[in-house]
Amino acid sequence: MTITDQVLAALLLYGLPVLFGVILICSIGVPFPISLMLVAAGSFVEQGEMKLWQVIAVASVGAVLGDQIAYGLSRWGGRRVVNRISRKIGGRAKIKQAEALTKRWSGAGIFLSRWLLTALGPWVNIASGMAAYPWRRFLLWDVLGEVLWVILYVGIGYAFSNRVQTIAEILGNLTWVIVGLIVTVILGWQLVRYVRPKPDIDPV
Repeated sequence: MTITDQVLAALLLYGLPVLFGVILICSIGVPFPISLMLVAAGSFVEQGEMKLWQVIAVASVGAVLGDQIAYGLSRWGGRRVVNRISRKIGGRAKIKQAEALTKRWSGAGIFLSRWLLTALGPWVNIASGMAAYPWRRFLLWDVLGEVLWVILYVGIGYAFSNRVQTIAEILGNLTWVIVGLIVTVILGWQLVRYVRPKPDIDPV
């Protein structure tokens, strides 16, 4: 069994504590396909193994708490600590992407990285902390995005209970396609602005 299979088996066996723990740890920054966890939890809800409101509440709290821990560590731990950790886990490039997203889109970037650009979520937490983004605004966008993410993926798992693995793979690939499109649009716009001839300014 792969680690993913083991975690999903533990989710079915132990339920909500495993869901909370895995989402919390992964939201801090440990790489793991947690969207698959939510889809699987939605499937278990449909099968009567778990209760919908409990899954949504526990997953949302775990995700938000993990995000806040990552934000706090990066804000008060300093860039040196973050750089040291990112070198070990190979996330320096993603931190740069997250910093660019945070600077350009601010709260909207935080919100989108919760449920749409989920691969950048943990790195946006770190980038927001290092940039000293206001905590209350970070918390607001974080809660809104994470609750939407949980409801969306649990709902998909519930609706497609018999095709959990297939749906999770499609959603994972779609996320990276969306990330690529957004990066391409931003870079294209910057290139257009760079090559566009500047208007002549008459000397006064």
